[in-house]
Amino acid sequence: MKRQGTAGRPTILVVDDDEDIVQTLKGNLELDGYEVLSAFDGRSGIEKAVRIRPDLVILDLNLPDIDGIKACQIIRNEFDFPIIMLTARDGLSDKVLGLECGADDYMIKPFHFLELSARIKAILRRTEGSPATGFHETKDLAIDFKARKILLSGTEVKLTKTEFKLLELFVSYSNEVLSREFITDQIWHDSQLYQTSRAVDVHVQRLRKKIEPDVENPRYIITVAGVGYKFESR
Repeated sequence: MKRQGTAGRPTILVVDDDEDIVQTLKGNLELDGYEVLSAFDGRSGIEKAVRIRPDLVILDLNLPDIDGIKACQIIRNEFDFPIIMLTARDGLSDKVLGLECGADDYMIKPFHFLELSARIKAILRRTEGSPATGFHETKDLAIDFKARKILLSGTEVKLTKTEFKLLELFVSYSNEVLSREFITDQIWHDSQLYQTSRAVDVHVQRLRKKIEPDVENPRYIITVAGVGYKFESR
């Protein structure tokens, strides 16, 4: 049975042998509203994961006893809660290996906490059932994510797979500003093709043409100058 955090807060287990990183993460994650537990080696991390069944695990690759890849495999063989690899290894082979062993995401040290926080929120929303997994209605736009059906003023709108993923991401973060970098990472993950292009702007413009009554004066997908976009649901 999954453990419930204090007052229903999601529980995050941080497994890292660097005590400074653990304490920094613990402090910031608690400010974000999570209950945070920690372990400083692979074996105790696995034991706590099995016993506590947290909502998410942040797992270092370089542990003093069991390699993080092995620890991830052991945890993943028994449980499906999400795992974020947090490591100084920046080689492509390490990243691929980390994801193939069952990790849901992979971040390189040093990292920005705001980016880690955004990734945690995105993963938890996907696994715990965000508005983007059911039905969402705002203004003249109605979206049935389960049926993958979009209605604009009662008329069905056809979206491509990428456009649908983009709309799903925007709705999951309604009224929050999303940077182009974050959108790129969520939609195209590790593809190097889109890292230096204006792919986000192109796809946003295409999506706007399909859901905005007036593309020149959008009411849903708002441009935030110098940053990215915001989906306005109010």
